[in-house]
Amino acid sequence: MDIRGRLGVTLTLACGMAVAGASPDVYVGEPWMRATVAGQKATGAFMELRSAEDAVLVSAGSPVAGVVEIHEMVMDGNVMKMRAMPRLDLPAGKSVLLRPGGYHIMLMELKQPLRKGDTVPLTLKVEGRDRSARTIEIRAEVRDMTAGVPGPKH
Repeated sequence: MDIRGRLGVTLTLACGMAVAGASPDVYVGEPWMRATVAGQKATGAFMELRSAEDAVLVSAGSPVAGVVEIHEMVMDGNVMKMRAMPRLDLPAGKSVLLRPGGYHIMLMELKQPLRKGDTVPLTLKVEGRDRSARTIEIRAEVRDMTAGVPGPKH
């Protein structure tokens, strides 16, 4: 974990102690998304989420997209299928990885192309066991269009 990750964990834990019981304490690690080409209207955002208590990711948003949804990609036989999910469980103390080929945040109806090196604001809404909600503002780094794509197998 690099210094930014350690600081994020430290700050998250410190903030969590100050508001314990008020809303879920969630660590967001290494948020990023893929760059797009002209005319492309969708991309995915990826990150690690870890909650100190059982919680649920209930929505996401960004000013760069008209529609933002929580998605899951699964294999059905030999066909890869993607579907929107109304919520994503965040079990206490366990990392939930949002990665290509699995869970991710889908940004659709993009308002402009996203270029490598840009940063994009994202808002995550997380609910705790008692339905208390927390809004988490993050910035995701835009990476190359091939980021997260496995290389050729020999």
